Amino acid sequence: MLPVVEKMDTTKKQVMEILSHDADQILELTTDSLIGASSMSDPMLSDHLKDDIVQGLDGDLEIIDKRLRGPTSYLDIVTISGMGGIGKTTLAKKAYDHLPIRYHFDIFVWLTISQEFRYRNVLLEALHCIPKRRVSVNTKDYVKMNDNELADLVQKSLKGPRYLVVVDDIWSTDVWDSISQIFPNCNNGSRVLLTTRETDVAIYANPSSPHKMNLLDLDNSWKLLRDKVFGLEHDHPPELEEIGKKIAEKCQGLPLIISVIAGHLSKTVPKTLESWKYVAQTLSEIIASHPNKCLGVLGLSYHHLPNRLKPCFLSMGDFPEDFQVETWRLIQLWIAEGFIRTSSGSRESLEEVAEHYLEDLISRNLIMARKKRFNGEVKACGIHDLLREFCLIEAEMTKFMHVVRIPFSPAQKPNFRRFSIQKYIEDAYKLLPPVARSMYCFSNLDLPFEPRIKLLHIYPIYRHDPIIHGFFSRFKHLRVLAIFSAQFGSFPLVITKLFHLRYLQVRCLGNIPESISELLNLRTLICDPNPLDITLPRKIWMMKNLRYIHLRAASYLHLRAASYLHLRAASYLPSPRIDKNLVTGMPNLEEFFGLCYSSCTNEVFSSIPNLKRLTSHAPLRVYNFPYHLFDMSSLRKLEAFKFSWRYNFEHPIKRFVFPTSLRRLTLTKYRKLIWEEISSTFTMLPNLEELKLKDCKANDDVWIMSDKDIFKSLKLLLLSRQKLKRWEASSDNFPNLKRLVLKKCKDLQEIPTDFGEICTLEWIELHYCSTTSEDSARNIEQEQEDMGNNILKVYIHNSHTD
Repeated sequence: MLPVVEKMDTTKKQVMEILSHDADQILELTTDSLIGASSMSDPMLSDHLKDDIVQGLDGDLEIIDKRLRGPTSYLDIVTISGMGGIGKTTLAKKAYDHLPIRYHFDIFVWLTISQEFRYRNVLLEALHCIPKRRVSVNTKDYVKMNDNELADLVQKSLKGPRYLVVVDDIWSTDVWDSISQIFPNCNNGSRVLLTTRETDVAIYANPSSPHKMNLLDLDNSWKLLRDKVFGLEHDHPPELEEIGKKIAEKCQGLPLIISVIAGHLSKTVPKTLESWKYVAQTLSEIIASHPNKCLGVLGLSYHHLPNRLKPCFLSMGDFPEDFQVETWRLIQLWIAEGFIRTSSGSRESLEEVAEHYLEDLISRNLIMARKKRFNGEVKACGIHDLLREFCLIEAEMTKFMHVVRIPFSPAQKPNFRRFSIQKYIEDAYKLLPPVARSMYCFSNLDLPFEPRIKLLHIYPIYRHDPIIHGFFSRFKHLRVLAIFSAQFGSFPLVITKLFHLRYLQVRCLGNIPESISELLNLRTLICDPNPLDITLPRKIWMMKNLRYIHLRAASYLHLRAASYLHLRAASYLPSPRIDKNLVTGMPNLEEFFGLCYSSCTNEVFSSIPNLKRLTSHAPLRVYNFPYHLFDMSSLRKLEAFKFSWRYNFEHPIKRFVFPTSLRRLTLTKYRKLIWEEISSTFTMLPNLEELKLKDCKANDDVWIMSDKDIFKSLKLLLLSRQKLKRWEASSDNFPNLKRLVLKKCKDLQEIPTDFGEICTLEWIELHYCSTTSEDSARNIEQEQEDMGNNILKVYIHNSHTD
């Protein structure tokens, strides 16, 4: 028997050599002569060899092929994850039918799991794929065997030969635990290829190097659409290419949508420019008309969600198409809506639970991370248009939410509690029911306004009017009021009577009124006031439940003594004095965006002891005021600090006292910086992971770092618009640096060559920098590649050589 096995291996090697030299000729051979009798028993093969038209999978296939035919002898679990409709099964089929892979393995098994998991059916499916000569039991006797006996039979039948098992569409770790036991590890290079929508399942099956599929780029999207409509061997009319690419772009890289739209174009639409333009305009309606092909596929992911995650996912339909929502904003909205609950006895905050929910939805490929920090934290997220369409339909059916996109009559008055106004509709506000709990507004309201001109554009300013008062006073139960577009001439006082508000976002001219303090349940206050500087009311300090304050302008805390106008006339602002008869403090405040420099005092900070994130601005309309020490040492939980300054004073860094808890620090438009002070001050922050210096002006153009200047925890360093010419540093100065970003540092001669020795460095990114600094970055990358380090990558944008 042994000589036969050796002969088979020799024959395989010979065939593989032929494949590598003349693959095109081999592909012309018939399927029977290539595959052989043992593979013909595979029920999946005949369907798979009818290769569907696919685009953009060559790189994915190459990665999977290397993993499947890699040198490791132990049983390796290769995983493919991605959202529904992205092509996971298609990629698995291409790998399953890939000729080098067909010759590498002896037994091929395809198992489709899906949500309706039945253990016995999976075992029978496996036995049906395994060649009969390897199974010691007659097929008719399967019915007499219990599940344990069948599992034992599968395992024994797979022992010996090198096998490839595809486990397609698996949904849970429990299912993997059930079926993984039937795959024996014979140390002969056998493989299991697993596809799943759940990233957590892929990582659970094999934590090392899970393969995540990405959406197609525009080029491959158009190629896929074109080839499916006109065929691989037929040319397309040139006049349809531009509109065809627009249609492909609207599909947002999801092969499932591209295939459905291609089928619509090829079967029901004349191949004319006007017909294709109409398809581009009505893409959403076409997708909705194929519920089983599109929305039904994605609906599987939704219906598999735990109940706690379903409202969070459906709420993504609150936002318009292609809208990117910041993570902090989304989390606060979920909390205000009441979607987040903590279990009894849990020490996690609502924010922490919400973060876990978001991570879960991202891992299930239902929400997309649009922007990330260097450490993987999600800064902004969004949703694919097809998933958004599903959200809108499901939300309407379940009365979870109504999105105002088309006019409706009083007879169609929607009886919902959550509304999102995404299109201007006349008299729409009159038809919203007073029971509304949440209102999102992304369009202009049908309310009285005065036109204003700004940058040659006319935009409305909603004036204080009885109609506006009547509009808001109807919604006494509102918890969420998020107005993204409309701007009011002054802060609508009627809003301060909406006692149940937890989340308020509004744009207005002028200051925030004292009556804001009546909103005792408010957690999040976002105001975009028009003046450059505003004064916060004294009574805001009585709002104990406030967690987030986001103000676009530089905001002063209300002063006890002189009036604000008097101080402006005096051309300086003294340190604020808080009225002790009013202040109880804001112990729950975690983020303050927009606090003016002059209000950043020990007295203020002592009343917000749990602040985690602070953004401070220099005043824009007041000059020549005294500079005080910016002492943040009492903010022991502060993690992120951003400061913007545009005035000159000596030794600016020395005027700050930073807390040791600080992890992220951004300084913008600083003047008279001294590089030596930057080194000596910031290296004393033991937890500092992220340092950004944007458009700062230093007194000198040389940064020389000594052996004592060690940024122990720094992982990201960003320098933007610096006049730095020479930078002397070693790898010892940045022992844990992962990412270096230089933007418009046009005078910098080179990056310190020793940075290649930083073992943690993964990324060097340059924007509009000098050619010599670009060359130094490339040299560092090349030196590391020559030494076998392929982790470090260099990205150069707008290079002079492009």
